[in-house]
Formats: sequence, C-alpha cells, structure tokens
Amino acid sequence: MSIIFEEDIRESSVKDVAAKMMLAARTAPKARGSDNLIIALADKDEIIKIAALMHELAESTRLPHFARDAECILKAEVLFLIGTKIVPLGVDCGLCGFSSCKEKMQNPKCPCAFNTGDLGIALGSAVSVALNHRVDNRIMHSVGTAVHKLGLLGKDVKICYGVPLSATHKNVFFDRKHV
Repeated sequence: MSIIFEEDIRESSVKDVAAKMMLAARTAPKARGSDNLIIALADKDEIIKIAALMHELAESTRLPHFARDAECILKAEVLFLIGTKIVPLGVDCGLCGFSSCKEKMQNPKCPCAFNTGDLGIALGSAVSVALNHRVDNRIMHSVGTAVHKLGLLGKDVKICYGVPLSATHKNVFFDRKHV
C-alpha cells in the first residue's frame, strides 16, 4: 500500500461532503410536502464565471462586497448552489402580504413565505453537513445574485444562495476585508 497524503484527496473529499449537502437539502422538511428547490454544485470552471460576474456587479451596483466575495469563492474547491421557484402553496395565509394565493400570483416577483422558508431550512440542513465534516463554508447571497443572473439554476428559480466550500488550515471565507 502506498501513502496517501491529505492534500492529494482534499478536493475529492470536499466534493463528497458537497454531495451529502445536496442530499440534506433535498430531504429537509418542506411545507405541504411541496418541493420547489433546485440544488446543484459548481466546479472550478463555473466558479470562475460566477466570480467574473460578481466583479461586474460590484462595479455596476457599487456594492464592493460582491468583489470581496468573488475573491473568496475563487479559493473554494466547490460551490454549493441552492434556489427556489416561487410557487404559492394554496393556503391563503397572507404572509406574503396579499390576501390570497390567487392575488399573490398576480404579483409573481413577490416571494411566497413558504418557498423562502423551505429554502432557509434546506440551506441550514446543508451547511450543518459541512459543519459536521469540518468543511469551511459561508452562505453568500452575492453568489446567489450572480447565479440567478446567469440563469444557472433555470429560469423558474427566483431566489438563490451560494455556499463556497474549502478545507485548508484557515477558513478563507472569514477574516475578510470589511467593505
């Protein structure tokens, strides 16, 4: 048997954890059993494209944290992506600000509280897997904004987040420059 060094299997190990995160997000509880989530992983080539758009967004929106976060994701082995479609569940709860789901449907850009709640629960389940495997991560809305603009999770997905994953001697997603 030969010796296998950690650095030789680090990337594949992080990707294995990312796959487990996908399962955790998929199996997380969802309101009325309705699953509107889209879950994916982005590899290094796709991360470079996402980071490039994030740099553009930093300029066009004058939000410098997009550029800071773009630099962070370039240090990731893999990027966990999750988003939700906006599909009212027919409960007429009014949590979206409208009196009924029918009225909400006339305002398709307004999120359904249940869809966003399900997204948050799934995201929490996913990052708990990373935590349990000691893989460094950070939930980033800036990544989600770029992923949405690129249409990477499909045209029906309206709210996205990205979670870069890394396993190094120090968490590269914290101790960032404050902007």
